[in-house]
Amino acid sequence: MSELITTAGTIIGLHTSQGVDITQCRAPNEFLLFPTAGDVSIASSDGIWRAVDMPLQVGAGNIFNLRLAENSRVVILGPLGKQPSVNSSFERLPELTGLIKGYLDNIRFYIDEAHALALTGDLFDQLADYQAGCLAPSASELATPDRRLIRTIEKIEQDSGWEFNLQELASHSGASERNVYYLMKHNTGMTPYRFYQRQRLIRVRRRLVDCREGEPHISRYAADEGFSHLGRFSALYREHFGELPSETVRWRQRVLEIDAGAGQPPRDVELVPG
Repeated sequence: MSELITTAGTIIGLHTSQGVDITQCRAPNEFLLFPTAGDVSIASSDGIWRAVDMPLQVGAGNIFNLRLAENSRVVILGPLGKQPSVNSSFERLPELTGLIKGYLDNIRFYIDEAHALALTGDLFDQLADYQAGCLAPSASELATPDRRLIRTIEKIEQDSGWEFNLQELASHSGASERNVYYLMKHNTGMTPYRFYQRQRLIRVRRRLVDCREGEPHISRYAADEGFSHLGRFSALYREHFGELPSETVRWRQRVLEIDAGAGQPPRDVELVPG
């Protein structure tokens, strides 16, 4: 689970390694659900499960259950609009698919917290324009990334045991070292090594969030990803995520405490801008 709070709105990302049901949630404000992988379903008070395969608007006041199959991902965006409106049903919004996909592609390469907040603010501005009657960009209007860039990114993201080597990366991508550097810098604003470093930070964060132990071992997780100096690691972590590793641990503990209260009356989905 990840969360990014801006003055315009909040984005929550859920990634399940196994199937999970999230029950008895209430929407205090309108928000969007957007599945990015796997099978995601939603059910309202009628108890009927409906597949979510495109952006889905959940109206304010709705009480709902959410079901995510194994290895599913869903993004929650909200609140929408300045004033909450009561809506007893779910509205499918396929025209927002391209806009949200474009944002999710770009946010993978945010440079630091300020950059992530700016990208997210732009997204909520575009969602507000859409609500005001402006057309959202279609998927066909989004540029297709260079295949060599895709191979570069996939190598860094998916090969967790790989140690950075620009020559090897270039060979894998089918481009010269200079071209790999240019493609990454031009399209993402990050050098290949900066992106590699960021992926290692993300893997540490995932372990902190997903840890099933009583107390996550920050220094051990950092060392496993090649960060030998804890102070330097903490500074990089804060630069990228806007909080210290210890703050992530406290956030995780708060989520576990909320989860332990399952079975209580419907709880609000907190999507109020900070």
